[in-house]
Amino acid sequence: MTKESVALVLGASGGIGGEVARQLRGAGWTVRALRRGLKTMHERRDGITWLRGDALNSDDVLNAARGCAVIVHAVNPPGYRKWDEWVLPMIDNTIRAAAAERATIVLPGNIYNYGPDAFPLLVEDSPQRPATRKGEIRVELERRLQAATALGARVIIVRAGDFFGPRADSNWFSQGLIRPGRPVTAVYLPGAPGVGHQWSYLPDVARTMVALLSRRDQLQPFVTFHTAGHWDADGMQMAAAIQRTVVRHGGRNPKLRALPWWLLRLASPFNITFRELLHMRYLWREPLRMGNARLVAVLGQEPHTPLDRAVDQTLIGLGCVDRLVAQKEVYLGEAGSHGP
Repeated sequence: MTKESVALVLGASGGIGGEVARQLRGAGWTVRALRRGLKTMHERRDGITWLRGDALNSDDVLNAARGCAVIVHAVNPPGYRKWDEWVLPMIDNTIRAAAAERATIVLPGNIYNYGPDAFPLLVEDSPQRPATRKGEIRVELERRLQAATALGARVIIVRAGDFFGPRADSNWFSQGLIRPGRPVTAVYLPGAPGVGHQWSYLPDVARTMVALLSRRDQLQPFVTFHTAGHWDADGMQMAAAIQRTVVRHGGRNPKLRALPWWLLRLASPFNITFRELLHMRYLWREPLRMGNARLVAVLGQEPHTPLDRAVDQTLIGLGCVDRLVAQKEVYLGEAGSHGP
């Protein structure tokens, strides 16, 4: 084992962190993960070494990162809580550890950094004037990451649209469009009619990160990439893919319904998740697309799973359709994910 092939993943018990950890492991990396509540100081499970610790504890992160070439910072406060208190201290801990090891930090980015003035096409150099407090925190987080390059760290930010995937259960897909763990009888539409929206299949984003890490020595010390993911041009293509998947798995064609924003607003004083969804409503009122020219220039192409296959695996993973049907060749001619 050499340092160049050792990675620490913070947030490996979550959606994107877990996916990156598994794909790094599959690519031959030695993967460590930090997790609170372990009964022992460390345990080996599924090819990953889990270490007891907390991303909010600077010494825990520093100790876990010793000998690592890469730190994947995929940790966020659960349930939208304590963003003001936890997000920046956690990135400061990661920066301290990366500077000590002269490691590369990989951050799964999002579009909270941007306000409506940057729409409809987001590129890496689009102005960052966020419309929410969460967006302001993300801007400051990335500013600190850029400053960390002066301390010896390197940074790769991979920005994506709204996540969906088989292990992604805290996002618009699973909290807004459908209800995880139950048959899909209705698909809710958050956007205005005809407004396009950007989606990103979580395994594709993780595969992109792993591919970029294999080229990290060729990149600038601080670099941001946007992924194109799945562009839903009229706001209806994702819903239609969900309908096709449900029917393909033997279910009744789900109805399409407008998301009841009025109900979220009514319940928001009592539900922090609803409050946060309301803050993000501006992302559904105007078309928003991400350009991936910089990424393609480096990788040649962006890893991309066809939409029907991606939705199929997502609904299976969320417990919404029968896994057995997935064994059939229901998406004819599709060979799976493509790209690096």
